[in-house]
Amino acid sequence: MYAVRGMRHSLLIFQNQCHSQSLFTRNNGILLGARAKSYSYVYGACGFSTTTANPNAKRVGTHDGSFHCDEALACFMIRLTKKFSNAQIIRTRNPQVLENFDAVVDVGGVYDPTRDRYDHHQRGFEQVFGHGFTTKLSSAGLVYKHYGAEIIAKELQLDVQHPNVHQLFLAVYKNFVEAVDAIDNGINQYDTDQPPKYVNATGLSYRVGRLNLDWIDPDQSLEKENEAFQRAMILAGSEFLESIHFHANSWLPARSIVMECLSARHNIDSSGEIMVLTRSCPWKLHIFELEEELKIDTTIKYVIYQDDRSENWRLQAVAVSPDKFESRKPLPLPWRGLEGNKLSEVAGIPGCVFVHMSGFIGANNSYEGALAMARASLKA
Repeated sequence: MYAVRGMRHSLLIFQNQCHSQSLFTRNNGILLGARAKSYSYVYGACGFSTTTANPNAKRVGTHDGSFHCDEALACFMIRLTKKFSNAQIIRTRNPQVLENFDAVVDVGGVYDPTRDRYDHHQRGFEQVFGHGFTTKLSSAGLVYKHYGAEIIAKELQLDVQHPNVHQLFLAVYKNFVEAVDAIDNGINQYDTDQPPKYVNATGLSYRVGRLNLDWIDPDQSLEKENEAFQRAMILAGSEFLESIHFHANSWLPARSIVMECLSARHNIDSSGEIMVLTRSCPWKLHIFELEEELKIDTTIKYVIYQDDRSENWRLQAVAVSPDKFESRKPLPLPWRGLEGNKLSEVAGIPGCVFVHMSGFIGANNSYEGALAMARASLKA
């Protein structure tokens, strides 16, 4: 397992420092909000700096005014790199001011990684992450594309060439950064003209957006706006780091277990459609990714595993896709909603415990019974 390396402590320092520093200090921390040409406001952020900022620290520019998740995350990430460690973040739209900075994100109309310019709003911009991903990048995706592997290696104290770093680099993009890119660029998650059946306003981009000043707030000052952007960086950055550590400590080991079990599926049943987990772990997302990676034509229909609490053996029908509730092959209709002896009688299999009303999951007292239920379901 990889250590968190004081992540929570660092973020706490971030908050404490920023609350304790004056917004009007010119040389401490992060420079934010340069609407007026003659001055800007300064305060610390990201908790990786000391209370007195290095006067020689590099300067990273982003725009002032309303903010989005992509530049909040981009600013947080770029300060995690060796090149821009503890850099000042300067918020302005003044092109003359931006021109003199060491890096610029989400403003300026230029994408040029050789000069650390990471804007995505200019005409003709069509950059994508690569590696099979086709979503247009935002400033977050651009910074991650060029510095993500370095950040992950640093967080986990691994060499950047370690194979796990590349695997995590792709996984964190897919499961965290890509959504930020897509939402900022207005890319719909589904190809459909139908309105959504319900509103989901709980995602990171929505929560960052809600940190902008409320239109009814009487205080619309630069100071208040900059405080809000600071909170946005903390929110986006902390969840980014959590994503790295989740994928390193949980996702990657689970993937290895599922891959091993997938490879042994024909030893369980000649159909190759039943997989047995040798150890309880999250498996659902890995099934779809590994089937595609390994080019498995006959897909897994059921996964069998032992329930840690009841010690019963569960058999679960695999969903048609990661975001769907429907199963590829639900357990037989006559079994659904039945329990105990009645279920065993109808199924003709001893030791049955239950089958859910929707047919997506069932249980048996023994491994042999769960396997028999899975085999019978394949033939139903």
